[in-house]
Amino acid sequence: MGLLILLLEKGVMGIPCFEATLARTADVELCLPKEEVLPISYSSLEAASSSPIPRYIMLYEEAEEGPQRGGCGRNCLRNCCIQGAKFPLYSYKGLNNIAKHKHMSHEARDPPVAFLESLLLGEWEDRMHRGLFRYDVTACETKVIPGQYGFIAQLNEGRHLKKRPTEFRVDKVLQPFDDSKFNFTKVGQEEVLFQFEASENDEIQFIPAAPIDVKNSPSIVAINVSPIEYGHVLLIPRILECLPQRIDQESFMLALQMAMEAGSPYFRLGYNSLGAFATINHLHFQAYYLAVPFPIEKAPTRKITNMDAGVKISELLNYPVRGLIFEGGSFLQDLSNAVSGSCICLQDNNIPYNVLISDSGSRVFVIPQCYAEKQALGEVSPELLDTQVNPAVWEISGHMVLKRKKDYEDATEENAWRLLAEVSLSEVRFEEVKALIFEAISSLANDNGDGILREEQELLSQPLEEVDAENKSSSAIISRSQDCVVLQ
Repeated sequence: MGLLILLLEKGVMGIPCFEATLARTADVELCLPKEEVLPISYSSLEAASSSPIPRYIMLYEEAEEGPQRGGCGRNCLRNCCIQGAKFPLYSYKGLNNIAKHKHMSHEARDPPVAFLESLLLGEWEDRMHRGLFRYDVTACETKVIPGQYGFIAQLNEGRHLKKRPTEFRVDKVLQPFDDSKFNFTKVGQEEVLFQFEASENDEIQFIPAAPIDVKNSPSIVAINVSPIEYGHVLLIPRILECLPQRIDQESFMLALQMAMEAGSPYFRLGYNSLGAFATINHLHFQAYYLAVPFPIEKAPTRKITNMDAGVKISELLNYPVRGLIFEGGSFLQDLSNAVSGSCICLQDNNIPYNVLISDSGSRVFVIPQCYAEKQALGEVSPELLDTQVNPAVWEISGHMVLKRKKDYEDATEENAWRLLAEVSLSEVRFEEVKALIFEAISSLANDNGDGILREEQELLSQPLEEVDAENKSSSAIISRSQDCVVLQ
């Protein structure tokens, strides 16, 4: 059995291009068979080398040849093939009871542990070299569109032709899981990168080949075979439970844990509900690295309220799509409860939505939307329909994946704004949805001994504050003529 260290030096826009002081990062335990535990630190690797060690290091156990298992012949994740399967296991520290660092800039924080980042990108790179993706995303042209927000445009001409087609209704946010449709238990085991679970002893550990615990249904990280960016992966909570695409408290907490564990401002997770351009009805989040700020992250905000647990809730200003921002909290669980409660409210009221987790899990955007509904009602202009762009979480955040070269060459901030304005709820409808959300999370918070501060609840009924002349001129592009109703 050999232990391989693969050094990755690929320079791609999607990989974070910031320097790290390897000697200051924490050690990671690499757990080997027979209960051997080998501590691995970047400082020791660097000291043992005659030359500087690249930032991205992948550690894994060299696979041993063995007899081929039976099953359906596809080596999938279903009962026919899963017995005896082993995958790498990354165990993270339980953060439920650890107070978060509030109001602290990235510059003031210690450098993040790079091990998870190195593992994810190293395994992803391995799958790319093995030809498991439907196209080479690194060959796609990408540019930042000139303008105030810096929308990012990518030309990806083949993605919509090679993606799996949607196999369910787009007018129902909650639909039962259908095993006859495509789901992630049907993917090949070679698409799985690693298991992602809480550590039993509150220590970060990595096991190169851990057996799958079928009874406890592990959460896994797998490649997205139709990637948007370098390192594009899927986080699939409790994969063998075959959960439909709906957020619950446990699954959202897992996504926040992954964002915090990655510890990189360039790593974001996204979620699309059914009706908001999720294409697979099997619970999953998406994630990838992009080394530039998303436009939505740069948009101005207006504080609405604070919850007693320290979670601040704001709304976007001067951005083409209306949405809420959740941040802070005394504990990670506080933020998770507020966001998941909001998502559950939207689901229960059949309101499609998208979620972006940014800033290493400390900032979450929740965006209700109605573009698919407008499409069905014939209210989207032919010009926008011709672009074939389905505005899901990444597009709403400002990363525009374009399918025609003409649209890419003619991309402007005004065009991006015009498309996203059609995604947004009207001002009247957004106020109604906000009221639903605050009622839901207030009830949830009161059950937990928390709540929204009374003196700030008055802000919920106040009009938006005036913005400066420059912001007014930019926001004039937004169309407010259409109202959106709850899908029934």
